Amino acid sequence: MNTPYYIVYEEKLRHNLDLITQVSRESGAKIIMAFKANALWRTFPIFREYGICSTASSVNEMLLANDELHCKAHTYCPAYTEQTIKQYIAGSSHITFNSVDQFLRFKPFIDAHNTTNPEERISCGLRINPMCSVIETDIYNPCCPGSRFGILEQDLNTLPEGVEGFHFHALCESTSYDLARVLHAMEEQFGQWLPKLKWVNMGGGHLMTRKGYDVKHLVQLIQDFRQRHPNLEVILEPGSAFCWQTGDLEATVVDVVENSGIKTAIVDVSFACHMPDCLEMPYKPVISQALPKVDMNFPTYRIGGNSCLSGDYVGDWSFEHELKAGDRLTFEDMNHYTTVKTNMFNGIDHPAIVLQHTDGTIEILREFSYQDYKSRMS
Repeated sequence: MNTPYYIVYEEKLRHNLDLITQVSRESGAKIIMAFKANALWRTFPIFREYGICSTASSVNEMLLANDELHCKAHTYCPAYTEQTIKQYIAGSSHITFNSVDQFLRFKPFIDAHNTTNPEERISCGLRINPMCSVIETDIYNPCCPGSRFGILEQDLNTLPEGVEGFHFHALCESTSYDLARVLHAMEEQFGQWLPKLKWVNMGGGHLMTRKGYDVKHLVQLIQDFRQRHPNLEVILEPGSAFCWQTGDLEATVVDVVENSGIKTAIVDVSFACHMPDCLEMPYKPVISQALPKVDMNFPTYRIGGNSCLSGDYVGDWSFEHELKAGDRLTFEDMNHYTTVKTNMFNGIDHPAIVLQHTDGTIEILREFSYQDYKSRMS
């Protein structure tokens, strides 16, 4: 089919789901999916087969969990309002508050709901911040100095009545050994409150499906934590792990230009619009057709996006042959933090989204048109 399009591979998706559910069974932890990394709801019937539920950080994410995963959400939002809290109450099983003030402000709403709807009781938690930084990129580091996320040890003088859980998030595509460091800091700082709780949500960033991740260590780490705290249910909510290396972005070279000795291959996709983390983090994605490493003995190019943003490029890649208009390029591992973060800057055509089933058949999940661009504008 014509480019550009995101392609998701069902077989690879199931491979990740098999591993994640295995970790859940062996560790005793409940593992739920974060929509911030993947919200392709047309694939959710596959997730439902594995009994996957989700977290939510907005009313829209919560509604998607209700509608397409058929579950109540584990909700965390940095700040609720009187309008949104009523919506969250209707669609959540757990609600985590970012501050004690927010919890006390909205506790009467929760209490009223729990009194009249005991069969749909909501469990409340507080987000804590152990200030244990294991992430090098500050834009993704919720434990950096001045972070707006969570309550610090010195600010939690007493545990408010009605708080049943703690939530912390300190990882980003991290290892189980990073989690061990954070767990140590959390227990050291907040351990006095753990016997009074029912659950601990260890947040996201557990990249257990990445090659080389020590899954056995993760399982043992959680088992040991649960043995130390038998009163606590353990919850993990990874984002990337569910869709890690399960899909690509297919593009085509549309022109090759040269300036100051630098050749740029312009493609029919945009880093700014369709692969924004490449510029935000930044990082250079793998291109299937390129050599594993840059080698100036071979034709070498920047890859430029098809937008008017000057910085819409990443480089460099080397190829066995000169690139020309019409050549296909495959940007690997573009099924997490991509489709959820895309935008329509410049009105650039949004890539289609397709699913390759385990039998090899291709299903077009969504194609986009001018109406999609126009309907977002006023």
